[in-house]
Amino acid sequence: MVEKVIPIRVDEGKGLTPSIPGQLVAANTLTKDTRGRPLRDLRISVTDRCNFRCTYCMPKEIFDKDYPYLSHSDLLSFEEITRLTTIFATLGVEKIRLTGGEPLLRKNLEVLVEMLAKVRTTVNQPLDLTLTTNGSILRKKAAALKAAGLHRLTISLDGLNDDIFKKMNDVDFPVTDVLDGIAAAQEVGFTNLKVNMVVKKGTNDQEIIGMAKHFKGSGVTLRFIEFMDVGSSNGWDMSQVLPSQEVANRINAAFPIEPIEANYPGEVAQRWRYLDGSGEIGFISSVTQTFCHECTRARISTDGQMYLCLFANEGFDFKTLLRSGRSDLEIANAIMSTWSGRNDHYSEIRGSNTAGSKSSRKVEMSYIGG
Repeated sequence: MVEKVIPIRVDEGKGLTPSIPGQLVAANTLTKDTRGRPLRDLRISVTDRCNFRCTYCMPKEIFDKDYPYLSHSDLLSFEEITRLTTIFATLGVEKIRLTGGEPLLRKNLEVLVEMLAKVRTTVNQPLDLTLTTNGSILRKKAAALKAAGLHRLTISLDGLNDDIFKKMNDVDFPVTDVLDGIAAAQEVGFTNLKVNMVVKKGTNDQEIIGMAKHFKGSGVTLRFIEFMDVGSSNGWDMSQVLPSQEVANRINAAFPIEPIEANYPGEVAQRWRYLDGSGEIGFISSVTQTFCHECTRARISTDGQMYLCLFANEGFDFKTLLRSGRSDLEIANAIMSTWSGRNDHYSEIRGSNTAGSKSSRKVEMSYIGG
């Protein structure tokens, strides 16, 4: 049983006010944080709602029928999201990931995708536009998303055994429907699909080899994610973390693998490939092999606050700036000012002194995505 705690909300008016410099500078100025990390990736949560109750993200004991979700007026509109994305693009952002909650629950999401597909980077290229979904309604949405201009998809799937999967999603949702959503995405032309599996030791780690076997040779890249202490309500315990190296060892014993180079600097997942040429897998190891030193990601919460780290406990209120008549240049300078002061490196300092205390309570993942 997860302890009943009140998660940090992002709609209580407690976000920090972004600083707008008195003297504005050109919006395409390259901005780096205090550790020299540029701003390249933006993750945007489009809804705080989800039809799953995964124990590591939105446990049912807390996110129950009485939970006060954000009202529609609290959410950023599609126009506001597009405007903010366009401004971020002038500052060097090249990749947009739409998240949630479950993003496909946001009505007419394909309309937003079509709007974002028209935004250009500083070198006049389309943004790398991708989305993370639990796959539950992907069969219904895949064609519309592809037609709207979505480039890539990541599907969350924590096992193939129905009993284990249902235990983890905690809403009795069957594996077959997620697999059907993946098939639908392939049918409409999505390539380079990724499947993310959160591994909890003692809960679903017996699914590792089965998952690897299922997706090996399918054209889908399977990625294993260490169970992380995101938010303050998922009951995280280090004893439930299965290190990525152990996962790699198990897979290598069944299907020999070797590490390969990253696609780009700051890539989250460590890439490995099967020696027989049947594809690749990845490992996201925020707990045991931190990657803070090259993190280039910012996050926009469901109601328009900018978070500088997945493990942050405070955001910067950009919704108010958007709705108060500020110019694009002013907002761009506020983003640059916020990012330039960033020093976040939570995973590098994780320990007994950083987890569990009220002062270190973190915003819930359902508000800012993964």
